[in-house]
Amino acid sequence: MAELTSNEGKNELIEVDGVSYRRLPIKTHVVTDKDDIVDVAEQYAGPHLEDGDILFISEKCVACSQKRAIFLKDIKPRRLAVFLSKHVTKTPHGIGLGIPETMEMALQECGTPRILLAAFCSVIGKLFGCRGWFYIVAGRKAASIDGPTPNTLPPYNQCVVLGPADPDATAAKIAAKLGHKVIIIDLNDLGGNILGASEPSIDRDWCVRVLKDNPLGQSSEQTPMGIIRRA
Repeated sequence: MAELTSNEGKNELIEVDGVSYRRLPIKTHVVTDKDDIVDVAEQYAGPHLEDGDILFISEKCVACSQKRAIFLKDIKPRRLAVFLSKHVTKTPHGIGLGIPETMEMALQECGTPRILLAAFCSVIGKLFGCRGWFYIVAGRKAASIDGPTPNTLPPYNQCVVLGPADPDATAAKIAAKLGHKVIIIDLNDLGGNILGASEPSIDRDWCVRVLKDNPLGQSSEQTPMGIIRRA
């Protein structure tokens, strides 16, 4: 069994509250809707897990296994989606809702009234020098939608990927199989959120602090899951 090591350019160790933790990414095959995420976790992470470990899994990996990846060619954006997408702030870390296809899926996932309210609040917020109101109002479903980027692995470089369905229940199902705590995370190089946790006792804020520099990487690492282990 190959030893787990950090991804290139990423730190394996991080210190939180005076305690050091290892973050060990795990390489897998490209997960698709033909896979069961429980089986994938058991196959790739199971042999490496030790007492006290927490398994963290990318929300995109989970979503792709749930048939939540939709090809761009199958999405027909309405005029409203085209208009709204033009006013989304672009960042170098992801498209977000900045293209008509991702905005269209946000309208479908969250409902048109909520997205329109979020857009209105965003305009008001910017007038007062406050950013981020759109996603506060639109909610986690909107924030979890990913579009293709230059570094996205095929076939997902042609897809919009929605957030995972029932992330808490999914994390609990994986944990029951592996006998270890599991979290489902939405990470990028700007930070992250915990979308699902296998049990309520898991401190989500602590998990974000341990993973804040995104040890899984944002490019072609093909490591959609990893282990948090006390050093």
